[in-house]
Amino acid sequence: MNGQLKVEADKDYLGMDAYLIRQAPKRILLVCGKSVSLLKIGKYFETLESRLGISVVTFQGFSPNPEYESVEQGVRCYRESDCDMIVAVGGGSAMDVAKCIRLFVPMDPSESYLKQKMQPSEIPFFVIPTTAGTGSEATHFAVIYVQGKKQSIAHETCLPDAVMLDASLLDSLPLYQRKATCMDALCHALESYWSVRSTEESKEYAKEAIQLILKHAKGYLENQGIANEKMLMAAHLAGKAINIARTTAGHALCYKLTSLYGIAHGHAAALCVREVWRYMLAHLELCRDVRGREYLECIFAEIADVMGCEDKEEALDRFEAIIQSMDLGIEKGDNEICWKELVGSVNVERLNNSPVVLTESAIDEIYHRIFGGCLS
Repeated sequence: MNGQLKVEADKDYLGMDAYLIRQAPKRILLVCGKSVSLLKIGKYFETLESRLGISVVTFQGFSPNPEYESVEQGVRCYRESDCDMIVAVGGGSAMDVAKCIRLFVPMDPSESYLKQKMQPSEIPFFVIPTTAGTGSEATHFAVIYVQGKKQSIAHETCLPDAVMLDASLLDSLPLYQRKATCMDALCHALESYWSVRSTEESKEYAKEAIQLILKHAKGYLENQGIANEKMLMAAHLAGKAINIARTTAGHALCYKLTSLYGIAHGHAAALCVREVWRYMLAHLELCRDVRGREYLECIFAEIADVMGCEDKEEALDRFEAIIQSMDLGIEKGDNEICWKELVGSVNVERLNNSPVVLTESAIDEIYHRIFGGCLS
């Protein structure tokens, strides 16, 4: 996040006051979920006009898997309300919508924004994550859905100008969401570490994220204040890692599981990363990283060391133990699973980031292992 300002939280949000005063917006488009009104940060924006003279227009018209049409509505809302800044408060969905609004506002509304050339946008953009998992506040990626199909967007305009990390916003997270977001952040860090796009910088971010997650996961699940703070930072660091290296096969395989079986994204990612990891260790001869098999073996050894394990097999075992301790399994009989639909849903671009070649039969094998079924 070159040149990006990170605004740390303080008890009375005085730092955010100072930041907004410097930006001097007249009217903010606040992109957020309905639950924001129950949080302290919601009260902050409700009183912003009376305190600082900055009016706020709230946009909440989107679903957990935001659709293109919702973003169009957000763009119209921004323009018709004469806004001059965007603030996103929430998880990945709110940030994805806000990112796309910022990207699309300068474009021609008479044709599909997705068919136009993406241009830099100068709209000030400030985000406040309310979950510790997606790391979306640290990336230039966004995901929206077009007629039910996932559309990935990558542009530097999607990268926020400033971020506030406020661990108190995690206090009300349900236990299952804590488990899922914890695993999402851990998967981001692991995948970025072994990605063919990894760099020394991305690996340093990933290393710190992994160590923070393993040390503070238990406290985070128990809603301990310090652990919440550390997990929020871990997710942010993992986001910075995938902003450089991107995710790999684990994420490519997980999206369809969330829609078909109603499990959280981080839950699905953990199950897929576990089996992709297992497959890669068994097929190192299929290394596609230009740095070679020896380099890849060193990467898995480094991951093991970061996780406090003796070797690469023990590291995978520890990851498996974490999943089991969180009770993040999935149970579906063979007759309920459409294997072809699962295999056909995989994002091929993300497979290119994976260090080991995955064929269609390999993907089929991985899905079968996720469900504990027999190979077709």
